Amino acid sequence: MTPNKLLLAFYGDDFTGSTDAMEILERAGIRTALFIEPPAPEDLARFPHIRAFGIAGMTRAMAPAQMEQTLRPAFEMLKNVGARHIHYKVCSTFDSSPTIGSIGKAIDIGIEVFDPRFVSLVVAAPSLGRYCAFGNLFASMGIGSNGQIHRLDRHPSMGKHPTTPADESDLRLHLSKQTPKPCGLIDILQIEKPCKEATSLLETSIGENEIVLFDGLYEHQMSRIGALIDPYGSHKSPHFSVGSSGIEMALTGFWNAEGITQNRTRWPESGKASPLLVVSGSCSPVTARQIDHALAHGFEEIALDTPAIAAGTHDPTFADEIEKTVRLIEKGKCVIIHTSKSTQDDRFIQSNTILKDNGLSSTEIQTLTSSLYGKALGSIARRVIATVPVQRIVIAGGDTSGVVARTLGIKAVEMITPLSPGAPLCRAFAPNSPADRLEVNFKGGQVGSEAYFEDVGRGSVLADD
Repeated sequence: MTPNKLLLAFYGDDFTGSTDAMEILERAGIRTALFIEPPAPEDLARFPHIRAFGIAGMTRAMAPAQMEQTLRPAFEMLKNVGARHIHYKVCSTFDSSPTIGSIGKAIDIGIEVFDPRFVSLVVAAPSLGRYCAFGNLFASMGIGSNGQIHRLDRHPSMGKHPTTPADESDLRLHLSKQTPKPCGLIDILQIEKPCKEATSLLETSIGENEIVLFDGLYEHQMSRIGALIDPYGSHKSPHFSVGSSGIEMALTGFWNAEGITQNRTRWPESGKASPLLVVSGSCSPVTARQIDHALAHGFEEIALDTPAIAAGTHDPTFADEIEKTVRLIEKGKCVIIHTSKSTQDDRFIQSNTILKDNGLSSTEIQTLTSSLYGKALGSIARRVIATVPVQRIVIAGGDTSGVVARTLGIKAVEMITPLSPGAPLCRAFAPNSPADRLEVNFKGGQVGSEAYFEDVGRGSVLADD
């Protein structure tokens, strides 16, 4: 791979969001690798066919000081890889606050490192059920176009998020609590103007703002956004963008229209993989319904004693859980190992109470539990797949998935085939680990229909939920 082949490189603030961005690029015919850590030149050399790559980070669960230590060297590395565009990928529901996962902090660091004329901010992703109008974000319940759409601050799930509850739908106001950088807007009416006129409006906004937010309601508007922001990036001076996979949707829509890339339409059949192993650190009500549905259709569960894990009284080897899981898989049973079913789960409430009584803040609890539970799930899964044959695993939960992947020894993944929007089936590159060549599906909390786990086990290509 030569540097001038790279169209885009991105840093994801969690793992499931990173696979979402990778899928958009792959669907556009852009071969992409996703790394767990910033890749060295020799790591990139193992993937000579790629035209984009990502880094699946964990900054969504970090305080600003830790984000600084993590992002600055990563951004410095990305600045010099020769990609035309650098994207800091965030959740399409803009999960963040001044104290945890601060998108404003990431923007501040990015401006210092990349010195862009402005930062493009694109959060709308219509194919995922995420819409931005006059600066306000709207999101469907779940991922896809069929769920009921709510203004973000009235969203039944995001409004009750345990660490970053959505209390403001105007993204400019939300962001102003995290960075003093002024944010302009190219609104939904301006997006529809002829490209030359829209570019003039953008230039005016750039003269007044360091960040420019782009509205988006419809699929065709994404390529219009791509046409506006693509000229600002070059191999020698990359353009720095922040947002959901709407950034990839915008740029690839434009690149395909210009003939720079060509959409991929044929994919390998994933086929059935049973027994399926699912490890879930998600507390989303969407995932809770999926777990209940799977249990009603033949799956078995291992409910981790998370209060004991939080208190430090649980067996650190997880011998009982590993033994039970192995025994069930040997019987041909699909197994779900989970840390909670929702924020109303008694285990979730008890764990938080224990940690609060130990003097931890909500931010510290989020960071600690992501690490504790991710390592627990990863340790169990690693021992299980080393003991019994497992072809495919689902890792659910945006904040814990990165820790699970690292504990499994995964260094990078490549996409095999689409399954559900934002959650492709991937192949793990994990040298010296039983997870090497494992089929892995990373599922965010809002992703999928109720039958998600059964469908992934069958290898079904799911319709937009």
